[in-house]
Amino acid sequence: MRIPFLTPRRRDYVLEPLSTTDSGALSLLHQEDFVRPWSDAEFAILLEQDTVFGYAAREVGQGGRSPVGFVLARLAAGEGEILTVVVARSHRRQGIGWQLMDAVLRELHSERAEALFLEVDETNSAAIALYRRLGFGEVGKRPNYYRSPEHGPTGALVMRRDLR
Repeated sequence: MRIPFLTPRRRDYVLEPLSTTDSGALSLLHQEDFVRPWSDAEFAILLEQDTVFGYAAREVGQGGRSPVGFVLARLAAGEGEILTVVVARSHRRQGIGWQLMDAVLRELHSERAEALFLEVDETNSAAIALYRRLGFGEVGKRPNYYRSPEHGPTGALVMRRDLR
């Protein structure tokens, strides 16, 4: 007997600016992917800074529920930097990372920034592919920058996208 299954429904998301009230939820989400996740207090301190901004992705119709992804960035002296970006494992491969990065790029464009930098674990092929599709190129490498239980110490690729 064959039992049909339903394909998952397409989820819709909305992006909202981050605030210090999001710090606890960001810290919990950060724990999914980082060996040394940032604390609530660290997120709050960053979000209080005038040069730091970011966006949370939330599922439409889920009210004030925790974000399923977020990006945190900094703009100083005409250059942007991605501080961290996370998408919950259960919500990956749905374009959320692209939407978050696009929101940062739009913000930096409106501020007339000249470039955007980021660092990514050299073993994170999905993120590297996304950044390349967004126009980033490798400009350097930091050896032994990250630590992971499955890979041990790994390097960080430093990537840049010109915005002018």
